[in-house]
Amino acid sequence: QVQLVESGGGTVQAGGSLKLSCAASGRTSSGTTMGWFRRAPGKEREFVASVRWNGGDRYTTDALKGRFTISIDNAKSTLYLQMNSLLPEDTAIYYCAAATSATWNYWGQGTQVTVSS
Repeated sequence: QVQLVESGGGTVQAGGSLKLSCAASGRTSSGTTMGWFRRAPGKEREFVASVRWNGGDRYTTDALKGRFTISIDNAKSTLYLQMNSLLPEDTAIYYCAAATSATWNYWGQGTQVTVSS
């Protein structure tokens, strides 16, 4: 089992920045992949970024490259998502996820990010 707890969401004006955190506990290992997803109002959940527990294989979806950066501090068992130059369309619930197998099998409860214009 892996437990994930997100924090850091809130309301920010367009052009601002936020840094989300996800505290992980339980059965994580070097083979675990950590990721961020988001679900905007009225839309399907979409992938944002992922990274291996050891910090390798970092990947951000093309549409968000240059503005969003994923990182991990495995000594603190914490995943981060730095979000810069935020746009109103970035408004969504952001979810942390972990894949200990071939699928994303653990999810956090989500944290709301609202970007005002």
